[in-house]
Amino acid sequence: MWTRDIWTLDTWAQTRTPPPRALGGFLRARRAQLRPEATGLPTSGRRRVPGLRREEVATLAGVSTDYYMRLEQGRERHPSQQVLEAVARALRLDDEAVAHLYRVATPTARRTRRAPRVERVAPHLRRLLDTWSDTPAFVLGHALDVLARNRLAGALYAGFTHPDNLLRMTFLDPAAHHFHRDWDRAAESTVATLRRAAGIDPEDPRLRELVGELSMKSADFRVLWARHDVRGKTREAKLFHHAEVGDLELHYEAFTVNSAPTQQLIVYQAEPGSTSADALALLGSLSAGPVPARDTTRGTD
Repeated sequence: MWTRDIWTLDTWAQTRTPPPRALGGFLRARRAQLRPEATGLPTSGRRRVPGLRREEVATLAGVSTDYYMRLEQGRERHPSQQVLEAVARALRLDDEAVAHLYRVATPTARRTRRAPRVERVAPHLRRLLDTWSDTPAFVLGHALDVLARNRLAGALYAGFTHPDNLLRMTFLDPAAHHFHRDWDRAAESTVATLRRAAGIDPEDPRLRELVGELSMKSADFRVLWARHDVRGKTREAKLFHHAEVGDLELHYEAFTVNSAPTQQLIVYQAEPGSTSADALALLGSLSAGPVPARDTTRGTD
């Protein structure tokens, strides 16, 4: 049962959830996170709900309370662009959240179950990974599966039992809380990236499988998934603690693979001359050897 619902965690025994419920879940979650004082609304009196009330969002958006309630309940299936823009302004959504709002509010027609998608890393990209001996680099699939990695990336994540997927590593592997010096931030980031992927292709079997597994096995994931935060991978500083070389502060850049647009190339680097650069160089020397980039052909069924 748990593989069926990628949209919300409101109920655990639903059949495949229609797109309007995804919109309602997103609106409720973002409304709950927005404090009245951030919008200029009065805050006097006891409030029974976290964040804004429905009628307050409706007022800020310039629509009737009944209309906004229909949006959250999935009874309004064709909101106009003007309404979506007004709701986005009322909820103070950033650019990525606005894009996600449009995706879940105007979904494509539901499709029959399709053949599993097989994700392969091109041979020339695997060879490129192998040439980078002094920087960790790996390729992610659309569901944050680790499809290939170079030797130094393998050494960086050597403490994980099943380093096959960033979400599973973060939430299901005991090593994660020791490895990530700011585990909360790492967890929030990975869930927000997965939520973005779910908005792009909500019918994807691999995404449904992964969300179902994590929902059943991790209370932390369930809480973060219910927040409906949306964020893509671009660049960020990561704080790690490696069992062999100690603390590391690495900055990553994410690059879209043009020949496989659902894949991303992630490259880490340390600030030149820093203690992290020294630690990374030591890790490279400790793991030296002709270890090729790991290639995991991944089906999504």
